[in-house]
Amino acid sequence: MQLGSKNAESFKKEIIKTNEVIKEVTGEDTIYVRPPYGSWNKEFEKELNMFPVLWTIDPLDWCSSDVSCIVNTVCTKAKENDIILMHDQYKTTVTAALKIVDELMEEGYEFVTVDELLFD
Repeated sequence: MQLGSKNAESFKKEIIKTNEVIKEVTGEDTIYVRPPYGSWNKEFEKELNMFPVLWTIDPLDWCSSDVSCIVNTVCTKAKENDIILMHDQYKTTVTAALKIVDELMEEGYEFVTVDELLFD
């Protein structure tokens, strides 16, 4: 669901429900959210006690079946501290992601957790 001016409450309820399911499975509270479409309400940070994680590179993998194009888009744009948006429900994205990791690691990049990126 994309956050809009008329659905803030249902958006928030969906996040709360999802967090409850995640906690049931993992036993851990969720503190990060990748808001759909990058739409976020700053007030939710206090209300939900969550930090939004947005991205700096969007290779539009959801609308491309060209693995090479996805890899090229990410690898040519990548710079230190970037966050890459990818959607793992697409087979081409998964294939591209594996190639991206290999290629960027060869270039000397290191992949870290959000905690490490934002708070170290």
